[in-house]
Amino acid sequence: MSWQECSIMDEKLKFIARYLEGETVTSLSREFGVSRTTGHALIKRYREMGSEALVAQNRAPKRYANKLPIQVEALILDLKRKYKNWGAPKIREKIIKAFPHVKPPAKSTVHAVLDRNGLVKKRKGRKRYKNEGTKLTNVKAANDLWCADYKGEFMTGNKKYCYPLTITDYSSRFLIHCDALTSTNMDFAFESFERAFKEYGLPKAMRTDNGSPFASGQSFYHLTQLSVWWMRLGINVERITPGCPQENGRHERMHLTLKQETTRPPRPNIIAQQEEFDKFVNVYNFERPHAGINNKYPAELYKKSSREFKQPDPIYYPFHDQTITVSQCGRICTKGLKVSLSRAFAGVEVGIKEMEDGIWVVSFLDYDLGYFDDRCRKVEPITDPFGMEKV
Repeated sequence: MSWQECSIMDEKLKFIARYLEGETVTSLSREFGVSRTTGHALIKRYREMGSEALVAQNRAPKRYANKLPIQVEALILDLKRKYKNWGAPKIREKIIKAFPHVKPPAKSTVHAVLDRNGLVKKRKGRKRYKNEGTKLTNVKAANDLWCADYKGEFMTGNKKYCYPLTITDYSSRFLIHCDALTSTNMDFAFESFERAFKEYGLPKAMRTDNGSPFASGQSFYHLTQLSVWWMRLGINVERITPGCPQENGRHERMHLTLKQETTRPPRPNIIAQQEEFDKFVNVYNFERPHAGINNKYPAELYKKSSREFKQPDPIYYPFHDQTITVSQCGRICTKGLKVSLSRAFAGVEVGIKEMEDGIWVVSFLDYDLGYFDDRCRKVEPITDPFGMEKV
């Protein structure tokens, strides 16, 4: 069964909003004319992707333009094992000569395959940093970890949707911000986090789900401009496993209390709703005993971060061949080439360094992102250096 064609996105939005208000999937599925399986699938996507789940899903088979046939990747590895001193350019030329009917991979693609399989010799003195992966920290000190999420949109009295953005300190349970926003737009999120950072300083890490604007399934390593900005500020990025909100359980429990005390019933408009949120924040932090912290008030345990906020300085890469600012369309422009990276890095400096003849590595901060060559117009990613992919 399918959604009504009049406005699929509006129908899904209403379904999610009413589910978040406590109605059952069974009753909603019956009313909206969809199966319970479809209803549960929508909720699952919403938990994983946020508002992006409302966009119609493309049912066409997924194809990846740069995905190598498994036979070609195996051939690259076989040649490298046979000719241990050969680099990517020579292996590519061997494939062209031995298999002229096969479309040859780019040099950067060959190099990325070798790197993923541990067959690239690292130059001495060149330090590589790897994130510990997706291990979630269990901290005990204030400001070691903040958690952020959207509570779930709901309609105010004037029929306008409200998207509450909440930020808490993991250790103390202190509710740092609760902003009544009219959209999950990236610019609104930037403004909210900047206000929080100016008022309370910077945390060491930020934990979120995998929805927009915190992450993007279509982006390079799932990064967004927001998460790249956090990293430039020296904030480590943590993401919970898709579909496992319990990994952010303390924050989700606060959401339940917030919903019960501020949205039933919703206030007349977004301004009145923000006033209600502000009252809740004050009571939650300064008047409400919290069982999880021995019935203390969160404000008793929380203190502002000693790391003051300032906009990040430009990044320089003295050990690379060039420092390049990524264009607003997400490209690296150098030596007459326009190489696609990601809009997540728009306006941000990256370093490039020649690794082999005509093969360049692209770095961001202390992380190597991938490779490109003078023929390939797209950065070929290596194993996720940030540990963003859950396994």
